[in-house]
Amino acid sequence: MKILGFCVNLLCNLNDFMNMEPILHKKRFTDYASHHRCCHEIWQNEMSRIIREARPTDMAEIMKVMDAAKGIMRQSGNMHQWGEGYPSEAVIKADMERNGGFIIEDDGCMVGYFAFLPSPEPTYTKIYEGKWINDTQPYHVIHRIASYPDAHGIFSSIIEFCFSHDTNIRIDTHHDNKIMQHNILKHGFTYCGIIYLLSGDKRLAYQKIVI
Repeated sequence: MKILGFCVNLLCNLNDFMNMEPILHKKRFTDYASHHRCCHEIWQNEMSRIIREARPTDMAEIMKVMDAAKGIMRQSGNMHQWGEGYPSEAVIKADMERNGGFIIEDDGCMVGYFAFLPSPEPTYTKIYEGKWINDTQPYHVIHRIASYPDAHGIFSSIIEFCFSHDTNIRIDTHHDNKIMQHNILKHGFTYCGIIYLLSGDKRLAYQKIVI
């Protein structure tokens, strides 16, 4: 399996090293077949962080990450998102079956998880009190972002990874998830309106297109 990254010149000083941007593989995809092929590649940055496709053997550790993420939500005042056993192992398994479940590792240890799935997203068919930036082109959606509280820069790594694959990305979050709302806007997404999950729960929806 090919590991993507870059070599740092040994003569670079520490300050230069810390300010270098990760080199991402530039292969982009807009259909499921291409998505399936790309999922077997590994993204790596200069700080020994990798993003790889999740495997069934990762399930137990993924669920620990999910529990940690729920703890962060509750401590920040987000008391209702991800209740009643969500995300379940069945949900994570479904991500894997679509080759859309991804693991984030620092120095070989799992620190985060997210789903990156090709359109269409059924709950995005209708949007209320607003509109998508573009509602005709294929896109990818990011779901189920989770990490341990001491893992830093997770959202930035996810966004870099996802935009190295597609230029049109959508994401949604709970209205009580102020941390996620801040990160989404910080990374250049535009608030587009309100969508409703199959359960009827309301979510704030965002989109970003890189031209």
